[in-house]
Amino acid sequence: MALVGPSGAGKTTLLRAIAGLQLARGRISVDGDDWLDSARSVDLPAEERSVGLVFQDYALFPHLSVRKNVEFGRKGGVALLERFGLAGLADAKPRELSGGERQRVALARALAPDPAVLLLDEPLAALDAHTRSEVRAELQLLLREADRPTLVVTHDFEDAATLATRVGVLVEGRLRQLGTPAELVASPADPFVASLTGANVLRGRARALATGLTELELPTGELIRSTDPAEGDAVAIVYPWEVTLSRTPPDDSAQNHLAGVVASLVPVGNRVRARVGPVTAEITAESSERLGLQVGGRAVASFKATATRMLPEASPAMPTQRP
Repeated sequence: MALVGPSGAGKTTLLRAIAGLQLARGRISVDGDDWLDSARSVDLPAEERSVGLVFQDYALFPHLSVRKNVEFGRKGGVALLERFGLAGLADAKPRELSGGERQRVALARALAPDPAVLLLDEPLAALDAHTRSEVRAELQLLLREADRPTLVVTHDFEDAATLATRVGVLVEGRLRQLGTPAELVASPADPFVASLTGANVLRGRARALATGLTELELPTGELIRSTDPAEGDAVAIVYPWEVTLSRTPPDDSAQNHLAGVVASLVPVGNRVRARVGPVTAEITAESSERLGLQVGGRAVASFKATATRMLPEASPAMPTQRP
């Protein structure tokens, strides 16, 4: 499982509470054993909780070799060197390792005592963007092989969706929504969740149309239509992959067309994320070249009413949307 949320949401605090490193109230139970139960005055100290904890900065001992770092986790260290492909690096010091290698060492050390629960605090935050996707895929396989209850906390939804089968959105200490990554994308509970999962969020005033559609008027006067019902202050939600781009308004079935200046073009693999007016579209690099898109030029972003979710406006502050 993964918990995703902005800084200050309480993610690390929750991990520390499970590990017994943070004063907490409530109940924490693992395999039927209560580690914390405030009502019964149960609060096991950290050394009596079977936890493997991987810190955000990995917290490897810089003066110890890879072997000694893993053996610090007690039993199982030698076998884990082989299992995680670290045997050839056994005598290396952490400063000699890549980010992905340091992560493997930290994970091996956490698993050495065969813990009942594995906890990972922002496991990819220390990596640069170039390394991150490769290490993310590797970590996914390692966690699958570890085969034990695991809780990952991160501020990045893509990390959470890759590493966990269930994702919870934590905001200000409260769980906003819990479900599979696909459920959070398809049916976000509120605009905050939608924005966190990468959606375009457009605010305005909604009204019902005689056609059965809902029309949202943006502050700029532009109109967005959706098949979802809504009235009053509301937001339209559409994901970048549902948005197509053209140089002029297309003659197609899409009811929503927003013309604007191309503010940014960001290559992502063989695709391009293009910011046009108030929305971000994700198109193929070939389409971007064919359209001759350029920052500062103009384009039209189009998307269907059926691809546009409509939700009531939420009061909590929204996280800043990334292009």
